[in-house]
Amino acid sequence: MRPIGLLTAAAMSVFTSVALAAEAKEGMPQLDFKNVLLKSQVVWLVIIFALLYVLLSRWALPKIGTVLEKRASTIEGDLNAARGAKASADAAVAELTAKTREAHAGAQAAIANAVDAAKAAAASQTAMLTARLDAQLAEAEGRINVARNAAMGALRQVAAETASVVVTRLTGVAANASAVDAAIGSALTARGLA
Repeated sequence: MRPIGLLTAAAMSVFTSVALAAEAKEGMPQLDFKNVLLKSQVVWLVIIFALLYVLLSRWALPKIGTVLEKRASTIEGDLNAARGAKASADAAVAELTAKTREAHAGAQAAIANAVDAAKAAAASQTAMLTARLDAQLAEAEGRINVARNAAMGALRQVAAETASVVVTRLTGVAANASAVDAAIGSALTARGLA
């Protein structure tokens, strides 16, 4: 309501109350119009009410309105700042998620490369060790063959000497060296030792 309308409504309300009280024979003693002080009290009530109304409408209420407007603009500014901060936080979270995924993919690729390099190094080392072991095995087989041949030669010689001694003792005649050698050769061949 406008200030004049509010003042008019208040004044009408007071006068209506006073008029109703004046008509009642028995009513509130404060509204007894025969009392000289009642009229002056009503006048002072209207004057004080008008002054308070003017004071509030011209001075206090505009200050309160200014404070409320400032508060509303501050709240709106804070809300806009919060929306901006939320948008930048969401962007930062999205960027962090993308970087995390990228780092994870990079780490997986690095792990795969390291595993492949380790497998290649292990295969290279295995091939080198296999070649070295094959060489050692061939060398050992060569030494074994030399030792076997030497042992077979010694065995043939020991067998020939033993057979000659046995034949000489049993028969009393010296054994034929070529016959003994041929018999030992056929015996070794039959057993797969020659």
